[in-house]
Amino acid sequence: MSEVKPRFEFRTFAQNFGMVINKMRKLSPVDKIRESSEIYIMSAGNNENNTKVRDDLMDIKVFVTRERGLEQWNPRMKGSFPMKASVIGAEVFAAFGVAVSDFKREEYTLAQFLDEIIRPHKDLAAVKVFKRRYGFTVNNCITEYAELLINGAAIQTVAVESVSVEDILGAKDMLGLNDYENINYLLAIKRIIGMEPLND
Repeated sequence: MSEVKPRFEFRTFAQNFGMVINKMRKLSPVDKIRESSEIYIMSAGNNENNTKVRDDLMDIKVFVTRERGLEQWNPRMKGSFPMKASVIGAEVFAAFGVAVSDFKREEYTLAQFLDEIIRPHKDLAAVKVFKRRYGFTVNNCITEYAELLINGAAIQTVAVESVSVEDILGAKDMLGLNDYENINYLLAIKRIIGMEPLND
């Protein structure tokens, strides 16, 4: 089997993308429309591991490298609930980069994990994210526009992904994204909930 190469990504957030979306629709038909409700776990001790839960499945991605303003992320862990306390302590908290909680159970459902471990922890926050995603293909890149509710706050995101840095840079130029800041979900959510300042 051939090795799966992790994709590079450009992602940005705004209240309204206006002409960017118009250009996207002119360049490509909508490939698919998807909706999902997810929970992102924010940690004050970490800016390099992106942790989210969807449909009782936990997905942790780790930042790999930055190249020409783009970011590359790789899967670090995938797990399902109920989840053993030993796994939460050894693998999940390693990604959070904060002090490990005292576990009172040997195994946790998602609700127990959130209510008994995450929400009481002073350095962690569970953030509800609703996504309505519109998929396109621009310059051979997976391209996405999404309408989001982050703890009820409405915002939009646009992303361009590919294993080819050159293809992404070309798509950014075609879509008029060159003046937008590259912001991953981790940083964007932290800014919205006040865990990170709005400007570096």
